Amino acid sequence: MDREAEFTAIQNALREQISLCDSFDPADLKTVAGVDLAYWKKGGDEYAVCCIVVLDAQTHAVLEKQHFSGKIEVPYIPGFLAFRELPLVLKTVEKLTIQPDLYVFDGNGYLHPRHMGIATQASFDLHRPTIGIAKTYFRVDKQTNFIMPDETAGSSTDIVIGGTVYGRALRTHTGVKPVFVSVGNQVSLDTACKLAMQMTDQESHVPLPTRLADLETHIERENAMAHPETVGQ
Repeated sequence: MDREAEFTAIQNALREQISLCDSFDPADLKTVAGVDLAYWKKGGDEYAVCCIVVLDAQTHAVLEKQHFSGKIEVPYIPGFLAFRELPLVLKTVEKLTIQPDLYVFDGNGYLHPRHMGIATQASFDLHRPTIGIAKTYFRVDKQTNFIMPDETAGSSTDIVIGGTVYGRALRTHTGVKPVFVSVGNQVSLDTACKLAMQMTDQESHVPLPTRLADLETHIERENAMAHPETVGQ
């Protein structure tokens, strides 16, 4: 079995275990983690750093930041990003002293050809509810595009493919381009969008957990490139 066929079989098996329902009361959330990665190349090899920022779910205060960098061992194959990124994500999670109630990924979850974007596939290792929030639209097929929501903050349109809702285009700020929210696992799309709105401040249309994680990846990538001896830590 070739690598792509193997990855497809794994995703198809996990897909049967996805829950699109809330496994928690959003009012009980205490901590939320944002997850993002940044890449660079050196000497023909590809590297990445994963950053996780844990926030207080109510005050949005930063409670913890961790990162881990390493060499990427899996080549890029469309639809199988999780197999490239999960090893670094899990290494970073191991460093956390706080176990978040919910993980928010800069990327997609159910909005994926097999409903197995990074936010969904990671949930089976994290054993926590997950959400995917992407800044750009991922076209699952060539025929389907998203419908732009109204200009007002909180407006949204479902992304429907073949009669199935894959995700939602959500306008978090009036007059600013939308983000694309999809269920990861163990959470409903309605709750995912409500949380995305609650976690968005006035500084950016990108919700705070993934925005802060993104900012950290730029810092830690520069540090790793300047100090290559730290890669793998």
